[in-house]
Amino acid sequence: MKRFIVLIAIVMFNFSSSQTQIIAHRGFWKTHPATAENSIQSLKNAQGLKIYGSEFDVRMSKDGVLVVNHDEHINTLEISETLFKDLEKEKLSNGETLPTLEKYLKQGKKSKQVKLIVEIKPGKTPELENEMVMKTLEMVKRNQLENQCEFISFSLHLCQEIKRQNPNAIVQYLEGNLSPEQVKNAGLDGIDYHYSVFVEKHPEWISEAKKLGIITNVWTVNDEVIFKKLVEMGVDFVTTNVPDELMKHH
Repeated sequence: MKRFIVLIAIVMFNFSSSQTQIIAHRGFWKTHPATAENSIQSLKNAQGLKIYGSEFDVRMSKDGVLVVNHDEHINTLEISETLFKDLEKEKLSNGETLPTLEKYLKQGKKSKQVKLIVEIKPGKTPELENEMVMKTLEMVKRNQLENQCEFISFSLHLCQEIKRQNPNAIVQYLEGNLSPEQVKNAGLDGIDYHYSVFVEKHPEWISEAKKLGIITNVWTVNDEVIFKKLVEMGVDFVTTNVPDELMKHH
């Protein structure tokens, strides 16, 4: 009987681990009232959904402070060319101030079951990218979040620098221009591409990635039909602006 229970547990684990997981894109904000993308509230909302993870974007101020924002600009200010003392006065659409990475990670730590998907935005030079990686990894380590954070970037150099500084970090590439084999040869753990790459251009890349043992992730899937298609194709993760809605069809 005990052997039977263990067998059932293994089967259930394999079944659950093979299911497509949902990641909230810039938190859970689009269909949640009075919430801005990449806000602390959007992360809290995502944590409440009990999904796999919540993605957010990291940039660096002119004086080297890491902040969470998708665009190069916050309102009228270019983040990389502005001192933090000026950036911290800026408000998001829901009235929150521009969050620092430190503050974001502290909120992330409050819900250990929800992964923090850290997108580090490309810098203007390789040296700036190296600095961003160093500071991000140091902050993650200081907050004891190394097992809760995964990393993504459009910059191949930045992705490889994360692995150079922390070989144990899980790193996925976003640009969509490299095959699974090229990404594996670059020393990275996965491909996180726009859904059109898999649906329209290279559907074979999902099975190729699985054979190579690397992660498949897609962004940004807000359509139920596309979501179901990707689930059927066997993609590992779907990143979406509407995690609450896709959960209903999961």
